[in-house]
Amino acid sequence: MAETSDTRVTSLERGGGLAAWRQIADALAEAIRTGEFPAGAQMPTEAALSARFGVNRHTVRRALATLAEGGLVRTTQGRGTFVEQGPIPYPIGPRTRFSEIVSRAGREAWGDLVASATVPADAETAEALGVAPGDPILELTTRHRADGAPISTARTCLPLPRFAGFDAAYAACGSITRAYAQFGVADYTRFSTRIGARTASAEEAARLDIAPGRAVIVLTSVNVDPEGRRIQATRSLFAADRVELVVE
Repeated sequence: MAETSDTRVTSLERGGGLAAWRQIADALAEAIRTGEFPAGAQMPTEAALSARFGVNRHTVRRALATLAEGGLVRTTQGRGTFVEQGPIPYPIGPRTRFSEIVSRAGREAWGDLVASATVPADAETAEALGVAPGDPILELTTRHRADGAPISTARTCLPLPRFAGFDAAYAACGSITRAYAQFGVADYTRFSTRIGARTASAEEAARLDIAPGRAVIVLTSVNVDPEGRRIQATRSLFAADRVELVVE
């Protein structure tokens, strides 16, 4: 995505009691509101904003951090700062499919495999999957994006040996649904969903490109195959201002 150009110079009020970084944050928030920096666009670099406002990069960085805390922008290390897009309507129903939901919103969906491991099932996960505590399960850590913007991150557990190799399938296709198809699961439905909220840890915030301490929506769910067998227990964390949950 092309960076938004910025060649103007904006004067700040000096000695008026309002810190320079606060004035810059307010000016940029107004520029976003009026469409100078449209949703999804990459913001000018710190160097360009420093020149525009006649301040050092540290001051600009603090202003951008304030906008990130307010959910107006997100900063991705190595890529830059982007204007947040509007929340995606996210239906929770019998067939909840991330890729389909994001595609219906006109955005491109993809899932990243962050990590995978074979682990013994803890008591909660064992109950969710209908296995015995201590039984081996496949644990996936994933991140799910819409047009490159992280929407959610999840811990997903699947029973073994049925889904041995599922992590490799998911890494290749970026979709739980497409990965299931490779294991003969053509359809699956939602057995249960619990909805909660909390603040993100530092690691979760980094994965979602949000400021540490920001609120996340927590969805704890269990899916079953057409025969009613439990095949998936997931705890997903959604950036709270990037989705609008719709319970169907």
